[in-house]
Amino acid sequence: MSARALQPSLRTGTIAGLGLAVLFVLSLAVGVSPMPLGRVLSDPEALQLLLVSRLPRTLAAILSGAGLAIAGLIMQTLARNRFVEPATAGTAQSAELGILLVTLLFPAAALPVKTLVAGGAALLGTSIFLATAHRLPPAQPFLVPLFGIVYGGVIGAAATYAAWQADLLQFLAVWTNGDFSGVLRGRYELLWIAAVMVAIAWFVADRLTIMALGREASIGLGIDYARMVQIGLVLVSVITALAVAVVGMIPFVGLAVPNIVSRLMGDNVRGTLGWVAAGGAGLVLACDIAGRLIRYPYEIPVGTVMGVVGGAIFLWLLFRRGAHA
Repeated sequence: MSARALQPSLRTGTIAGLGLAVLFVLSLAVGVSPMPLGRVLSDPEALQLLLVSRLPRTLAAILSGAGLAIAGLIMQTLARNRFVEPATAGTAQSAELGILLVTLLFPAAALPVKTLVAGGAALLGTSIFLATAHRLPPAQPFLVPLFGIVYGGVIGAAATYAAWQADLLQFLAVWTNGDFSGVLRGRYELLWIAAVMVAIAWFVADRLTIMALGREASIGLGIDYARMVQIGLVLVSVITALAVAVVGMIPFVGLAVPNIVSRLMGDNVRGTLGWVAAGGAGLVLACDIAGRLIRYPYEIPVGTVMGVVGGAIFLWLLFRRGAHA
């Protein structure tokens, strides 16, 4: 790459890095309890607040945002459709149903056990979605997200009915609407597994790019298509299950960020993976900060804020596509 072509990329990367750093510092500073960052080292209470609550919450937002954005990118590659993501394709709803079932059958199960069951349920739900989506007419791309919304709604309705029968609707609400207010040290560390999943996605990024060409083209270029689909399903399911189990469902992250990055930088997965992860982390972190400030000193869950912001981006993408069709 020439020095002239490299300069805009470095400039954009520097600006994005500074923006993410500013959001990181703001997330540490914003909250009901005052915590002057300049006195953290000299004030034991401020240091305790930072280490127990603010820093874990900020890291949880970054990890879940980056993971969900990458999960959306992988799902769009597998489905060959830009308008699907875990929250609109039944993956997150399947994870919620899995957590609910393990809560009903084994109430004392630890969070890792619930996450494991949620991952299995998400894997099954995503497999059914992809198997059905590939049967839809490719000339009608909007049928896939519409089917995903209906499919996820059916699974969500089943979970709601089961929770109503067991008088667990309040518990179900914890998983259906993402919220970082309950994140403390010792309760978010499972999200680091999502970072491992992102690293694996980086390792197979070139194969994912080829898979976007379709099954026949991928096999013709030497890709083990079935194995790569299995790897993609595991990555999407694990990341989604981790996010749902730890912080709850955060919609539209995997839809908005990959589409915006794709419009700006193209469809090379390896070239856009870092930007998608950074964009997802920044978007979720910004929505979490906004949720803390809109009704200060009260909080609006990040899932609600992201639902409004992501829904607006989704509509913009739909109308933008129609205008340029």
